[in-house]
Amino acid sequence: MNLLAVERIKLFSTRSPWWCALITLVLAIGFAAIIAGATSADSQLTTSATLFGGTQFGIAVVMVLAALAVTTEYRFNTIRTTFQAVPHRSPALVAKAVVVALVALVIGELAAFGALGLGILMRPNDNLGLHTSQDWMNVAGLGPVFAISAVLAVALGILIRHSAGAIALLLIYYLAVEELVQLIPKIGHTIHEWLPFNVANKFLRGSAVVDGPPPSDSPLSPGWALAYFAGIAIVFLLVALGVAKKRDA
Repeated sequence: MNLLAVERIKLFSTRSPWWCALITLVLAIGFAAIIAGATSADSQLTTSATLFGGTQFGIAVVMVLAALAVTTEYRFNTIRTTFQAVPHRSPALVAKAVVVALVALVIGELAAFGALGLGILMRPNDNLGLHTSQDWMNVAGLGPVFAISAVLAVALGILIRHSAGAIALLLIYYLAVEELVQLIPKIGHTIHEWLPFNVANKFLRGSAVVDGPPPSDSPLSPGWALAYFAGIAIVFLLVALGVAKKRDA
C-alpha cells in the first residue's frame, strides 16, 4: 500500500495525467457531440457510435500518459531513487502499473458515460442507453480496455525508457500497424485476427455491424477477447520486469 501511495503521489505531481485526462474527455465527449449532431433526424444513433472518439483516440492518449509515467522517471533519474528504496525493483514497477491502470480505468469510465450521456441529451428520441449486455460492454467496457492498454504502455516504457521512442512506437503500432498487417499476402488476415487491439475491439463492439469502424474479425467471444488482451499485457509487463532487473537504472 505504501508503494501504491508513493506512485500515486509521483504520478499526480506532474501535469501529464491531468492534461491527458482532459484531452481524453474532450475527445470522447466532443466526438459524441459531433456524431450526434451529424446524424440525420430520420436515422437512429447507436450507443456504439457515440463512443467512437473515446475508443479510437482516447486509448492513444491514455497510452501516452502511461508511457510518460515511466519514461519521465528515467529522463530525470528519479527512478534511481525508487530502485534504491526498493532494490528488487519489481514491486515498485508493478505498483506504478497498478496506479496508472486505475487512473486509466476511471478516465475510461468517465469518457464512456459522459459521451453516452451527451448523446442521450442531444438525441432523446433515439434508442440510446444500456438495454443489452452488448450495450454495457460498449460503455462500461471502455474503462477496462483503457486500463489494460495503460499496462501495455507502462511495459513498453520500462523496456524503451525514452519518452519519444516509446510514444512513437505505441502510436505507430496502434494507429497503423494492425491495419497494415492485413495487407500481407495469404497470412495477413490470420495474423490480424489475433493482434491485441483488434481483439480488444471484439470485446467492446462484438460482431454486430454498427456505425463507426468495422467490427473486429477476432474468432474469440467478447469475454475471452478481454482475457486475451489482458494476458498479452501481463506477458509484456513480466518481460519488462525481467529486463529492468538485469540492467542499470
